[in-house]
Amino acid sequence: MRGLLVSWTARGAGLAIGVGLVALLAWLASSSLHVIGLAFIAVLLAAALEPFIGWMRSHTPLPRGPVILLVYLAFFALVVLFAVFVLPAAFTQAEQVMHKLPSFLDELDAWAAGVRPDALGQVITSLTEAARGYLRPAAPGTEQVVQIGLTLAEVLTSIGAVLALVFFWLVGHARLQRYSLAFVPLDRRGGVRRAWNEIEGRLGMWFRGQLILMGTIGVMCGTAYVLLGVPSALLLGLIAALCEAIPLVGPILGAVPAVLAAATVSPELALLVVAVTAVIQVVENNVLVPVIMRNTIGLSPLIVTLSLLVGAAAGGIPGALVAVPVAAAIEVVLGRLQDRAVPVAQDPGAVETPDEESKDRMELAPADASR
Repeated sequence: MRGLLVSWTARGAGLAIGVGLVALLAWLASSSLHVIGLAFIAVLLAAALEPFIGWMRSHTPLPRGPVILLVYLAFFALVVLFAVFVLPAAFTQAEQVMHKLPSFLDELDAWAAGVRPDALGQVITSLTEAARGYLRPAAPGTEQVVQIGLTLAEVLTSIGAVLALVFFWLVGHARLQRYSLAFVPLDRRGGVRRAWNEIEGRLGMWFRGQLILMGTIGVMCGTAYVLLGVPSALLLGLIAALCEAIPLVGPILGAVPAVLAAATVSPELALLVVAVTAVIQVVENNVLVPVIMRNTIGLSPLIVTLSLLVGAAAGGIPGALVAVPVAAAIEVVLGRLQDRAVPVAQDPGAVETPDEESKDRMELAPADASR
């Protein structure tokens, strides 16, 4: 009896310790969501760069270490060039748009004065007044200056952390994988390794597909805006490219600034921008997305749509952003758990035999003849 009591006490203590550890891990995860997000972005970038490393290793006699350094330096150089040449021009165009907005709001007020019914004109006037409130320069207080400085420092720190994590993941990936597989039973290590590599491959292909899609949309929209004469075409193309990464509502969000900028020139140009943006979206949905994404993520359209809806409902825009790669990873794990060596028999009720088909044709033949 005493031994049984000791056994139950030990089990209860073990259960309590296990629950405590799980609660501690959950608390740590909820407290460091920002860090987890940065680590996830870094893993995606590293997985996207891995094929270039493999290509260079197969075409050069260099070992993996120097190849990783070369690929990473090329990636870092692209980031620096983008920050030096593209972002300043975009910020300059944004400043020009801000200078034109007050006169545009005055014209919009004059137009709203003649709108009927009067309630619609009052709504437009209230919107312009709210916009003027945001545009009025206000002397920042000490707290606001400190907050702006902290935000800028956090952004720069996050970018530096992501770049550092990408490099460390590429360098220590093989060692980390071996260390993690040491906790897996020997007979399952091969399957876990293959699943790990397949998940990383899919994540990398998805991220490269997203970058290609964002770049293509940005170039198409920017070129169209330049040809149409829309102000700040570079800035608007960059906004369209960034919004393309937002699932479901991204294309609409990216088109709104372009329509507003075109409206500062003429209503006809705004309508033309709406038409051109709609054509670009049709081309994207029917040509670009099938060609670029079909062979990358490897998920059916049903699973992609459901994962986006679930991710958006659970975590908003950040949840929708990570929904598709997470669904791809889950699909890989489920595929490994399936017993594919023994195929599932097809439902006999869902298959018509040749005798049943001929019987159906014989039953329908008299009815067709009577007609």
